[in-house]
Amino acid sequence: MVTRQEWAGRQHRSTLPTGLAQPSAISASSASTGRSMGLSGSDDAMALAHALRTDPAQARRLIAGLARPRHAALTQALVAEGVIDDMAVARLTATRLGLMAIDPREAPPDPRLADRWGVARCLAEQVLPWHVTSGGTVILVPDLRRFHNMREGLVTVFGPVLPALTSQAAISQALLTLRGPQIARLAEARVRPQDSCRALDAASLRRAMLIIAVPLMALLLVSPTAFVALLFGWAFLSLAVVMALKLAALLASLPEPPPPSRFAALQPDLRRAPPPDLPLPVISIIVALYREADIAPRLVRRLEQLDYPRHQLEILLVVEDDDDLTRLALMSADLPPWFRIVIAPAGRIRTKPRALNIALDHCRGSIVGVYDAEDAPAPDQLRQVAAQFAAAPPEVVCLQGTLDFYNSDAHPMARLFTLEYAVWFRLMLRGFDRLRLVLPLGGTTLFFRRAALDQLGAWDAHNVTEDADLGLRLARSGWRTAMLDSVTFEEANCQPWSWVKQRSRWIKGYMMTWMVHSRAPQRLWRDLGPRRFIGMQAHFAGSISQALLAPLLWTMWGMFVGLPHPLHAILPAPVMVGAVVLLILSGILDLACGIVASRRLQGRVGLRWLVMQPFYAALGTVAAYKALLELATRPFYWDKTTHGSFGG
Repeated sequence: MVTRQEWAGRQHRSTLPTGLAQPSAISASSASTGRSMGLSGSDDAMALAHALRTDPAQARRLIAGLARPRHAALTQALVAEGVIDDMAVARLTATRLGLMAIDPREAPPDPRLADRWGVARCLAEQVLPWHVTSGGTVILVPDLRRFHNMREGLVTVFGPVLPALTSQAAISQALLTLRGPQIARLAEARVRPQDSCRALDAASLRRAMLIIAVPLMALLLVSPTAFVALLFGWAFLSLAVVMALKLAALLASLPEPPPPSRFAALQPDLRRAPPPDLPLPVISIIVALYREADIAPRLVRRLEQLDYPRHQLEILLVVEDDDDLTRLALMSADLPPWFRIVIAPAGRIRTKPRALNIALDHCRGSIVGVYDAEDAPAPDQLRQVAAQFAAAPPEVVCLQGTLDFYNSDAHPMARLFTLEYAVWFRLMLRGFDRLRLVLPLGGTTLFFRRAALDQLGAWDAHNVTEDADLGLRLARSGWRTAMLDSVTFEEANCQPWSWVKQRSRWIKGYMMTWMVHSRAPQRLWRDLGPRRFIGMQAHFAGSISQALLAPLLWTMWGMFVGLPHPLHAILPAPVMVGAVVLLILSGILDLACGIVASRRLQGRVGLRWLVMQPFYAALGTVAAYKALLELATRPFYWDKTTHGSFGG
């Protein structure tokens, strides 16, 4: 152990970079160093006494005890409430252990040392080589145990090493400032190349489309009849497959879970918190913001309503480096101490998953959650997350909450969107969960075990529907996603063209996800197993095909009013009858799903709105062709959805 006095001596003997051996950057007990930056001085004791409404003597005793490990919970609580900051905790602990505390944001480190250790390792291990002194290389760590566990490797790279304490947030922020562009590149390439869509550039995608389009055009020229038969055959085959999957999910979802109130009355402790012998885990929430200045203050107010111990919760608001308006809006929103702003440095792309990857390295929680900017989660949601993870087997590494809309009565499109979300989250995903199929995730109200995210490489920064891709990668790794019985309300996109832009991004991401994971079908079959492989292909390939080929099926309805159809000249009468019956059964199944979903919404969207579903679906086809065009021209373009039109 290096004593505090030895540190003070080394501070005098060592040649430190100009301006770094200042009291504002380095704490030491020697009187020759000037006043200490720790909270052990009289000014700090007076400030803490004022904050806690106690006398200075009691504050000094509290300061002496706060740095001890058994008082970690109290220390974190004071940090969360803004009484002291995380660097003050580091300085308290350093004073007790006879070490130095250094804030690398005020005393910048030597970037060459971080490069020698590796910026990615610095971020993952939360260690920062600072400067070389005559006594050795100073290594900044948030706790001394981390230094001792890594000492052998550090000595191999740097020779003699000396520990100094800092905060995790200070390390992350210093690395962002020091190597922002490099961190951006790491975030963009975090997922393994074989699991990422980043190799699917516009040129390669256009070549793939030509490989499909050229034979089709040749068939059209040689035999128009065969071309029409092929397209209609694929349309009806994909329709039958999607119907089978939808029916299976509907039937599996019909046994409804008990109402929350009754469940809470029967087992209140199990619903609201883990068993008493299990402590609540630290939860880190990430919210990626871009051009959200209008909605940012509302977001802060909503997330402040979360009922979870503040010292066990942190919320990271990720803002792009050029988004000054959003950053200013957040700074003026009087953020609580358990909120942090993370600036995402510029990179080659600007997507939500890239921002999530950057923020992940700043998280200290064992559970990582994701919300969107317009979300209003249930206040007890995080307690339910902790309880469900505590009771779940280890293979359950992700929880997907139910999404709903707080502006469902604002516009006809909002009602239809609400009905669609009810079908998806309250029927389809619940059915997928019970059938043990792959759950394509919903983008928000997601909670992960941090270890699983790290092992997978987190989010594919190039995939514009990163949630569905991540759900599939989780399943391929042998893990499970379970549904969380908690609702988050968000804002329904009500403007038709804005809705089309948002939906086209989702469909484009589905196309990219299907292409990436189908590149090696044999490996996909081995990873998922036959049942989940078939379910995955039915959902992804089937839904994409239906969105693109829906206009062909619409032409069939004209036969009911006596209009001629080219299939009459191709198909025998019994086959035509079968095709029409399949089309009618599809409509009945959609109607049944809508009725069940409306009931689960407790009548918020009446059954009369079901008659508008065909017109709503037509917009989805417009979005699908927009997605196909963008796939060939701008595959990684993130068509931003504007939020904040409704207060919520």
